[in-house]
Amino acid sequence: MLLKIDKLHAYIFSDSNLKSFEKLILFLAVGGFILHLALIYLNLNYDISLLKGLDDLLRNPISALYTPFSFILIYEAFLLIYYFPRSFTTSIAKEYEIISLVMIRKVFGDIPMLNFKEGILNQAGLVLLYDLLAILIIYYLIHLFKKTILNIPKRKPTININRFISYKKMLSIALLPILLLLCVSNLYDWSYAVFVTQEFLENVNYIFFIDFFTILILVDVFILLISFQYTERYSQILRNTGFIISTILLRLSFSVSGISSLILLLSGVVFGLIILKIYQISEVELKQ
Repeated sequence: MLLKIDKLHAYIFSDSNLKSFEKLILFLAVGGFILHLALIYLNLNYDISLLKGLDDLLRNPISALYTPFSFILIYEAFLLIYYFPRSFTTSIAKEYEIISLVMIRKVFGDIPMLNFKEGILNQAGLVLLYDLLAILIIYYLIHLFKKTILNIPKRKPTININRFISYKKMLSIALLPILLLLCVSNLYDWSYAVFVTQEFLENVNYIFFIDFFTILILVDVFILLISFQYTERYSQILRNTGFIISTILLRLSFSVSGISSLILLLSGVVFGLIILKIYQISEVELKQ
């Protein structure tokens, strides 16, 4: 059974399929960028009632960067699923990268909101400055996280570990259609709100990722429960539990706004980094 799962995973996530998906995302990103620019032109020069719900994203050509970044984020979510069987730490690092890209995309949506007539230190200007500072901090924390991963002593794979990896491959295969379903359902909800009810969603920056990170929490818990069968090491169990707490903090940040959201985001990444650093120290001492 597990051998069939390994073969199916190798087929689905083959290099050829990965390159084909990269080309598709590139095509959609470029096409979406051009379409967004065209809609901005129509919105600025013609009074089209159908575009009223998109007014916040059609004020400035800079907003057009929002669309290709959305496709890039979908690709990053796919890569998270792709790297999921490799290690818990690798998938968590990818989660942090996704969060940083979500924040960068948000900046592209916030810049057109600036009104320099009111001064740069108005509410919109302060929000932008806070977001830019948070992006820099998270970028550096991700660097430290990946650096810590490289300093963790490598262990030789065992039969139990290989079996555990096969279970994670099974979850990775299951997550793929869920990712597709989330994309379709969230696109439908957004389209209905914008074009039918003519409402601009307040949490548009976190559409899709609210549900996606909720599912990641459930999957991480499931992996933690499975890991009990293959390891009794306290440090590894605590590390995995700490990563789940980190993901929960990231998910909670989507439910609030402003400084509270940034504090939860930074707390989630910092907590994950500290947990990994302690784990790395314990592994080095155990190796000695």
